[in-house]
Amino acid sequence: MVTPTNGPHATSRATPATPNATPATPATHATSDATPATPKATPEEVLSVLERTTDQIIGREDLLDRLREDRPLRIKFGVDLTAPDLHLGHAVNLWMMRALQDLGHTVIFLLGDTTSRIGDPTGRSTVRPVLTEEQIRDNADSFLAQVTRVLRDDPELLRIRRNSEWFDGMGVPGLLKELSLVTHAHLISRDMFRARIAAGSEIAMHELIYPVLQGFDSVALESDLTIVGTDQLFNEAMGREMQVKHGQRPQTVITSTVTPGLDGGSKQSKSLGNYVGLCAPAPEKFGRLMTLRDELIGTWARVYTDLPLGQVDELGRRAAVGGAEARDAKLELAEAVVRRHDGEDAARRSREEFVRVFSAGRMPQEMTPLPLAAASLSALELVTSARPDLSRSEARRLLRGGGVELDGRRLTDPDLSVDPATGQVLRAGRRRWFRVRST
Repeated sequence: MVTPTNGPHATSRATPATPNATPATPATHATSDATPATPKATPEEVLSVLERTTDQIIGREDLLDRLREDRPLRIKFGVDLTAPDLHLGHAVNLWMMRALQDLGHTVIFLLGDTTSRIGDPTGRSTVRPVLTEEQIRDNADSFLAQVTRVLRDDPELLRIRRNSEWFDGMGVPGLLKELSLVTHAHLISRDMFRARIAAGSEIAMHELIYPVLQGFDSVALESDLTIVGTDQLFNEAMGREMQVKHGQRPQTVITSTVTPGLDGGSKQSKSLGNYVGLCAPAPEKFGRLMTLRDELIGTWARVYTDLPLGQVDELGRRAAVGGAEARDAKLELAEAVVRRHDGEDAARRSREEFVRVFSAGRMPQEMTPLPLAAASLSALELVTSARPDLSRSEARRLLRGGGVELDGRRLTDPDLSVDPATGQVLRAGRRRWFRVRST
């Protein structure tokens, strides 16, 4: 059985394929210039690794045939540059691609700078706002910094492209030629478009042709494989069809497993607060994982760790027992997730700190400095200064819910005037601690 290299990786910096796409350096990983050796594995063994976190495979035999050719596959990884904040759910696809990189295959990281100006209608009941050029550039930088926390960035294993390379020069005649390959009936069959029509909502023409543009990306890249969420299946299936019409072999489409969020409800989402951020500090990852519902421990261990499946099943069994068994199983799950993303030392320290703070009721040894210029400010201003990730309404809810303390004094009134002094400790949320520093 072939397995991907575990833990935080480090590789040489990739040379972008286009001048404006320079990936940022990952913040937490050690460095090494070694290129991974390519283990010997049968195509079936490679597929077995991927199937652990796979929902569907469209073109399974195509993929096996390509793997038998013993050449680097071109793995399309396209991103619409509208939401650069990634969580563990997004990392499922990244780890599958990482496993393939470890076998010598190439991920083509496609920045959808042209299609981002249109806006992917996926999951939208209304027209998505169009991004500015500056927003697109900033989001591209953020995406690159985040995905290279998992993906190797050796230039032979990660190539960076922009779809403006082909769309900017296509022109109206070229676009019309591509649109002629797809029928209106096919496009309007998409479930989200049918739902909007049934609700009496408008569909803009640029939204309707978005799947055609995303499909053409696969043609331009001569993609062998793409790994996406289930919400992108229609668009990537369009890519298979367009490749055939252009005389190419159709790409394989793998859709990844989606889990419920931490609360057991919908999938992970920042707006719902039921997610674990990919770039969150290790102690924060650990703390959030410890809020996971017990019945999800086995599922999350299978999808978000690289633990052997026998150990995954054992964690699920212990979680079902409840009580101390479930608590300890969750500690092992959290440590395994943090170890995979942040390394052995960070995982061990995060577990020790969690037990010390939340089991023994002590404050953490290390806290985030909170520089404050004003001598007096409202409790709401204090929280938003410490937690810029929260909206003002979220900060109010945190205060009114009893989640904020300043030197042990609970703050519940958002309008209360406070005078934090240097050295005082602010707790803004269950696992977010800050030490005030006057400036």
